[in-house]
Amino acid sequence: MQKRIIECVPNFSEGRNAETIKQITDAIESIRGVKLLDVDPGEATNRTVVTFVGEPEAVMDAAVASIKRATELIDMRLHKGAHPRMGACDVCPLIPVSGITMEECTELARTLAKRVADELNVPTYCYEAAAFTPERRNLAVCREGEYEALPEKMAAKERQPDFGARPYDEGIARTGATAVGARDFLIAVNYNLNTTSTRRANAIAFDVREKGRPKREGNPIVGKIVKDENGEPVMIPGTLKDCKAIGWYIQEYGIAQVSMNMTNLSVTPLHVAFDEVCRAAEARGVRVTGTEIVGLVPKKALVDAGRYFLHKQHRSTGVPERELVRIAIETMGLSNLKEFKPEEKIVEYILEAEEQKRANKLVDMTCTAFAEETASESPAPGGGSISAYMGALGAALGAMVANLSSHKAGWDERWEFFSEWAEKGMNIMNELLALVDEDTAAFNKIMAVFSMPKNTPEEKAERAQAMQTATLYATQVPLRTMQTAYKVFDIVKAMAMEGNPNSVSDAGVGALAARSAVMGACLNVKINAAGLKDRETADRLINEAEKIQQLAQKSEQEILAIVESKIN
Repeated sequence: MQKRIIECVPNFSEGRNAETIKQITDAIESIRGVKLLDVDPGEATNRTVVTFVGEPEAVMDAAVASIKRATELIDMRLHKGAHPRMGACDVCPLIPVSGITMEECTELARTLAKRVADELNVPTYCYEAAAFTPERRNLAVCREGEYEALPEKMAAKERQPDFGARPYDEGIARTGATAVGARDFLIAVNYNLNTTSTRRANAIAFDVREKGRPKREGNPIVGKIVKDENGEPVMIPGTLKDCKAIGWYIQEYGIAQVSMNMTNLSVTPLHVAFDEVCRAAEARGVRVTGTEIVGLVPKKALVDAGRYFLHKQHRSTGVPERELVRIAIETMGLSNLKEFKPEEKIVEYILEAEEQKRANKLVDMTCTAFAEETASESPAPGGGSISAYMGALGAALGAMVANLSSHKAGWDERWEFFSEWAEKGMNIMNELLALVDEDTAAFNKIMAVFSMPKNTPEEKAERAQAMQTATLYATQVPLRTMQTAYKVFDIVKAMAMEGNPNSVSDAGVGALAARSAVMGACLNVKINAAGLKDRETADRLINEAEKIQQLAQKSEQEILAIVESKIN
């Protein structure tokens, strides 16, 4: 299952006192499971933009902790700065990064807004996707009049905050109000051009940006701008929705660029914008020579781009994630000006690196280390993890045969058929790899129960219940391994029948690995289910496992018969 990750970008009304800023960011870093990515103070604005990411619950806790510290340290009665503001924490948007929808982020933002009001006594407005009314989607509406307008806003019912409404008091005078919202991930990207002309770059930018360019009478360059009945310029829309762009010249690089902010990747993905800027540039005799991503990027943007570019080449897209990222980097020229390092630029990779520092995952070990760890005196990893890994290898073999078949000379018209099978194989492989560590985690949950106290009747009852909960989980995990590994048979059977005949033995080995995964996990289901006091649940789990095992044995025999016939 894909990890749920959100980004939080609170803006605090302090940009000059380094010690205050440090205490606020320390509050964020005190919450386990979040990663502080950036701290950007501004002296003139007297404002600091902080960026951190993590799983939703941890991010919510970190946001509350940082706002709490900010309200303790920042007195809005004394605040002066160039940027609009209405509170110690002025705005706090949540942004979906991976494994979570905008709708879910909206609910989280509203929950966060209520927590800030209830726990910290700070009035909160909900804006953008989290807004309760259409007009409050616009942050400027929520912040109208800024901090100085709060006394009258708290008194006017239609202007009161969504949470924490009350008569203006000394507490509000000190903390101000906060706007909490949900918005899409914003990517700042520059397209490098083989020209030094800002005019050419601007022309390309106006061709593609959503706002477009002003309509002119006669000559489209120097003609008089056409205006509507309100005296506003009539615009000719550009080709890319949710994109803002301008052209500029960069002295450091000696080239012009189209500089773009992409505000909704689900509407206009990165690869679509790249292709469109290339098209618009070529139409004006200019060429895009590379791309520069400013700041961080969610993994999905590059994975989708790699898949898109491979698809254009009629190549299989069922390849490892890192390969898709590499294809995206090469195709869009992300290392044209300076090396693009995925581990430093992709949000999820940054978090994964943090996790690896804290935990030794089995799937991160070398083959030798994994084997040696299994052979050690420790009872975990055991048969459950090994079963999941065998299933992952079976899926990997199926994907391999599909990829080899998609690239086989003379089979060009079938590349998409095999690409789809390869993608299925990769998805199943990744599910099973996650189960390698989850099986060991399930065992550790059982072991943790033994350290619980059992001195009083209440403690004994709590311990017994915890053991049953852990045992049920330890039974369900290998059952999931069985269910997932069984899906491998569809892939290896299709590859045995339709795939590259030179690789048919690999499909056969994939079937053997899948069968072993199913049967091995079945043994774990049975031995763990024996510890369940709820016999009805235990019998149901065992019956389901035995049915999958029978189907797996039958599927294995069918596939091996196909393999033998092809070999002979």
